[in-house]
Amino acid sequence: MKAFTIVLGIDPGTQVMGYGAIGFQEEDCCLLDCGVIDLRHHRTQAAKLGQIFESVQRLIQQIKPVEMAIEAPFCGKNAQAAMKLGRAQGVAMAASLFHRVPVVEYAPSKVKKVLTGRGSASKMQVAMMLPTILGVVDVPKPLDASDALAVALCHAFQHADSRCNSATHVS
Repeated sequence: MKAFTIVLGIDPGTQVMGYGAIGFQEEDCCLLDCGVIDLRHHRTQAAKLGQIFESVQRLIQQIKPVEMAIEAPFCGKNAQAAMKLGRAQGVAMAASLFHRVPVVEYAPSKVKKVLTGRGSASKMQVAMMLPTILGVVDVPKPLDASDALAVALCHAFQHADSRCNSATHVS
């Protein structure tokens, strides 16, 4: 029997950052914690990044994950927004690596495909899968927290499959 593994999932953001922690052992997954870090009250980008770093460190100290899974920034048409999101992701990764917790990055389409079977699924379709997978009654809210849980679950499912080709390992 494999050991119980804790994964911290992060949905990076510059306004709201979602987090979700799961425990898994072989094919069993359970919800440990989820929520959001609200960054909207910080006026500067530097203050937001500092809060992300501190918050991820605190989550790692409390949850004690073996690995962290993070969603890769979606590259849309707005280059400035993508750059800000990339910084948020990088700071969260740095906090994890500071604590020697390896990080695995997943593309949004990979997370959607693993959880729903369709890489083009909506955020709500992904969220609606979570109660069934985690054995909870309601969809974890807000969607930023659901997204973070989905990233963690994607990692757990890929872990069982010796990880996937679209995962990027950082250690």
